Amino acid sequence: MANAVRHARRESIRVVVERTAMQTVRVAIADFSRALPEPCTPKDDDEDGRGLTLVAALATNWGTDERRWGKVVWAELEGRG
Repeated sequence: MANAVRHARRESIRVVVERTAMQTVRVAIADFSRALPEPCTPKDDDEDGRGLTLVAALATNWGTDERRWGKVVWAELEGRG
C-alpha cells in the first residue's frame, strides 16, 4: 500500500479485502498509476524497497491486473487450520 500512496496519480486508492475460499483472503490495492510494481533487492541500509519481497514471502500468490485507468495489485493469504 505504501507504493500506491507514494506513486498514485490521484489522492485516493482503494483497498479491498475479501474471503475467496474458506481459508484464503485476497487483499487488493487499486490506484490510478499505470506503472507496474517491480520487486527489487535493497541494500541492508536502504530504508525502503522491501514491500514486494515481503508480500512474495507471505502470500501464496500475488500479481498485478492492469486496468485502463490504472492497476490492481493483489495478494492471496492462506490461513492455517
